[in-house]
Amino acid sequence: MSSANNPVAAPEVAISIRNVITHYGKREVLHGINLDIHRGETMVILGGSGSGKSTLIRHIVGLEKVTSGEIFIGGKNIVSLKEKEFNEIRRKIGMSFQGSALFNSMTIGDNVALPLREHTELEESTIRIMTRIKLESVGLAGFENYLPSQLSGGMKKRAGVARALAMDPEILLFDEPSAGLDPVIAAGVDDLITKLKSAFHMTIVVVTHELASAFLIADRITVLDKGYLIATGTRDEVKNSSHPRVRQFLDRVPDSDAGGSEAYLDSLLT
Repeated sequence: MSSANNPVAAPEVAISIRNVITHYGKREVLHGINLDIHRGETMVILGGSGSGKSTLIRHIVGLEKVTSGEIFIGGKNIVSLKEKEFNEIRRKIGMSFQGSALFNSMTIGDNVALPLREHTELEESTIRIMTRIKLESVGLAGFENYLPSQLSGGMKKRAGVARALAMDPEILLFDEPSAGLDPVIAAGVDDLITKLKSAFHMTIVVVTHELASAFLIADRITVLDKGYLIATGTRDEVKNSSHPRVRQFLDRVPDSDAGGSEAYLDSLLT
């Protein structure tokens, strides 16, 4: 219990997003996003198709540039950093892509080892040991000599996570980790994310539209709607939100207008 003499310390911020605006062509797709992600928490960015959640996570890892605004990681504004400076920060960030993004011509072991070979001067024997450790941590011990085509969808997801873990990141990003998986396999991926946080004490950011997954793995949830941040809070705070668009998403109520989010997504693509 805290008191006036012993106040609870404010959470340390791992990622701070300030007034981020993004355009695709002339269309604004992120509208002044402000968000702090605390060190060591699992933040789920929740939203439907075209909400801007994947765009936001790509900004964090530097795959897309913002139109304006700031993103601070480790106290440095990555928006204004030169590529060489940002690469130093990027080494502390792991990214698990929606489609796993494995190289089909390489074994699973070589896929996981790739970041270590590219960005370190470790001996090959050490790299092989670290690769086996990462594969074991995601439940793929003994699969280092398999090709991606020989794995199931869930196993490919796990292999992508193992590669994201290769450099022992401080921040781990997931883009739609349950996409394309059946409910049982998706539950296994959710369980893996929870175990990784417990084992490695990383800051984890998960982009998803899966409600069951979000409320299972999140410490806090941020809801995006058509490029606007409309809610941020604990699982219970978001679950009990009275915001009409949050309620519509949580209660799975379709848009009453003819367009809705699908029309918005179409407008982005065109």
